Amino acid sequence: FSLRKKKPCSDSLMKQSRTEAIFPTAMIPNKGRGEFTRNPRKDSEGLSESPDLEFEYSDTDKWAAELSELYSYTEGPEFALNRKCFEEEFRAHVSDRKWTELDAAQHRAHAMRLLDGLEVIAREKRLKVARAILYMAQGTFAECSSEAEVQHWMRYNIFLLLDVGTFSALVELLNMEIDNSAACSSAVRKPAISLADSTDLRVLLNIMYLMVETIQQDEPADKPEWKIIKETFRAELGSPLFNNEPISVMLFGMVTKFCSGHAPHFPMKKVLLLLWKSILFTLGGFEQLQNIKVQKREELGLPPLPEDSIRVIRSMRAASPPASASDLIEQQQKRARREHKALIKQDNLDAFNEKDPYKADDSREDEDDNDDNDNSIEAETFPIERDEVMPPPIPHPPSERVSFPKGLPWAPKVREKDIENFLESSRSKFIGYTLGSDTDTVVGLPRPIHESIKTLKLHKYVSIAEIQVAKEEEFQKTPLSGGEEEVEMCATELLYQGILPSLPQYMCLLDPQIALLKILLAAAPTSKAKTDSINILADVLPEEMPTTVLQSMKLGVDVNRHKEIIVKAISAILLLLLKHFKLNHIYQFEYMAQHLVFANCIPLILKFFNQNIMSYITAKNSISVLDFPYCVVHELPELTAESLEAGDNNQFCWRNLFSCINLLRILNKLTKWKHSRTMMLVVFKSAPILKRALKVKQAMMQLYVLKLLKVQTKYLGRQWRKSNMKTMSAIYQKVRHRLNDDWAYGNDLDARPWDFQAEECALRANIERFNSRRYDKSHSNPDFLPVDNCLQSVLGQRVDLPEDFQMNYDLWLEREVFSKPISWEELLQ
Repeated sequence: FSLRKKKPCSDSLMKQSRTEAIFPTAMIPNKGRGEFTRNPRKDSEGLSESPDLEFEYSDTDKWAAELSELYSYTEGPEFALNRKCFEEEFRAHVSDRKWTELDAAQHRAHAMRLLDGLEVIAREKRLKVARAILYMAQGTFAECSSEAEVQHWMRYNIFLLLDVGTFSALVELLNMEIDNSAACSSAVRKPAISLADSTDLRVLLNIMYLMVETIQQDEPADKPEWKIIKETFRAELGSPLFNNEPISVMLFGMVTKFCSGHAPHFPMKKVLLLLWKSILFTLGGFEQLQNIKVQKREELGLPPLPEDSIRVIRSMRAASPPASASDLIEQQQKRARREHKALIKQDNLDAFNEKDPYKADDSREDEDDNDDNDNSIEAETFPIERDEVMPPPIPHPPSERVSFPKGLPWAPKVREKDIENFLESSRSKFIGYTLGSDTDTVVGLPRPIHESIKTLKLHKYVSIAEIQVAKEEEFQKTPLSGGEEEVEMCATELLYQGILPSLPQYMCLLDPQIALLKILLAAAPTSKAKTDSINILADVLPEEMPTTVLQSMKLGVDVNRHKEIIVKAISAILLLLLKHFKLNHIYQFEYMAQHLVFANCIPLILKFFNQNIMSYITAKNSISVLDFPYCVVHELPELTAESLEAGDNNQFCWRNLFSCINLLRILNKLTKWKHSRTMMLVVFKSAPILKRALKVKQAMMQLYVLKLLKVQTKYLGRQWRKSNMKTMSAIYQKVRHRLNDDWAYGNDLDARPWDFQAEECALRANIERFNSRRYDKSHSNPDFLPVDNCLQSVLGQRVDLPEDFQMNYDLWLEREVFSKPISWEELLQ
């Protein structure tokens, strides 16, 4: 992108070790793992390098971590209470033998007895039985000696509970608690809500979450009957079997009721976690999304995907963060003291650029160059003068060689619209007229244009969304001859149909997405307490507030952890829904996305990132000795203020990094190919906020930050591009190329008008037509409804008349029939 100044060949550089000479940007090989890590010393620009974060993005964290996040530390004493309730029930019907010593028939008999106990009228008795079932779902931990044993019995007991029909009974009880007006009105009147106000709800949600989370785990050693139970449960969970709606719709209703202020005692963290895991289990995670995408492209006759995006992202490596202001000042002072200043020789520049980025070359030097360019964006000089400052590389045996990605990580893409625009401009320039959308006629165009068109068509990519939009336009144009649309009633379609009536356009307060955003705003670290904000701490605050410093510190950690888990759940829910709706039908995705945009989701996410993001990602808001199942198996050590301050030894917090990546992906989904929303990023001054997020050395997070910077680069001005060339280089290396995209220069769209309202209104009109055509059968166009022309069938239809009409029928006949003259001749004509 620019000519760099050549670094002088100093004596100190010649005295470097052989290893550092081969890897000139402070990269040293980690022989044990076959990877490269940064030298902890400062690199050539004086930047203090932090190590790459060893984070692997997936649908969820490890099973133990997901189990522990269900419980707040304030709920710790309830583990013993659950055990006590179970043992009382167990000893009343079974001898003094342990649960782990009984056979399968005895296990099943006791589970059936507990299920019958849920049917009793007395609330206290019902709660005791529910706690006994919760203890079973927690793995009957008192009889286990290790965490692995607890998890084994959890899995066994949960499949047993599901087989006897416990989940359906729990859903009915949950519906009763949701509709419990006495509890709701009591909670509304209370000045302060605590953990005790949501006891019944928490017990039910705990059991349901443990069942969903445990059953969705893939275990190769599962029995065949367990696999059948799992698939049946998945189908039932996504079908409208519970209260004539999927379980996710019922949980969305709880979120809405909580945000409207009618049920402030709802344990929102548990509701959101169960909602997330239900959506993940019924619709599928990111691997399943990729498989569905491949299958749909095959069904539509589209060419296969150029690469597996999940695999490409996992193979990418993090880049160095951009320099801060103090680092830049230090670099300028160093450059001022240099004596020898010269531009890079043109022949060296040519030698550096002559490699084809898509050519798979096997030479060792090319591999070093590729690695250097991918991982040392902040290095001042490119390693192009190896002969002057470096000894030749040491040959390595084949077994120790590291495989490097060749060229750029992504294959370039071109849209049909891009080819049409290119041809239109070429025809206007060379032959003075255009042919509209004709992309085949190249008569009169010079040979280089022919080659360009050939290259563009070679990389043309047709998305599933384009096919869906074209089909919808055809349905709208030909409602009669187009035929009936075959809608596959998959779990995603059932969920969309379930939440569609609950998203009235005129009542923003009852919009589930907006409700989720209100909770996200309340849980964001940058949000300030306001009188009108919702209280999301109802299921973490104890009845009696802490009295000692240690208790206050513990509660502070618990509250921060509670908020982090809520952000994690909401970000995962929104991302999963956006991705699944987009695959199912593009206008379902656009419907949800537009609700989020109108609810100020874009500035909310930017506000979230407008903090010290490194501090958020490395936050240590957890007490590992209090996490389930560790706390129920081991003797708890005495907690001290020092141990609470120290936290754990992890390099980063998995859930916080997961949340950040999800929010960046949501922001990308909302702004992609939307000019007006991209301009919102510019107006809200997102560039410096996003650039600060590049300090996190994790490849996937950096990729989505760079994508967001790329779409707005052309609008940020030449001075910004000039002073951020290293960020521009990172975008070039990491983000997919669109062959006709002038993103780096901004020559074509600088003066393009920004009409947010017109773009969004046109999109809203398309969405409404889609929803009306496919789902609103009652308000169909009367011109397209079939007409019954048979007199006998019309007169034979039964019409229910109101009671007052029947009583006054004689009066109606006199007034409307007998007293009015009828011209029969005119009527017959």
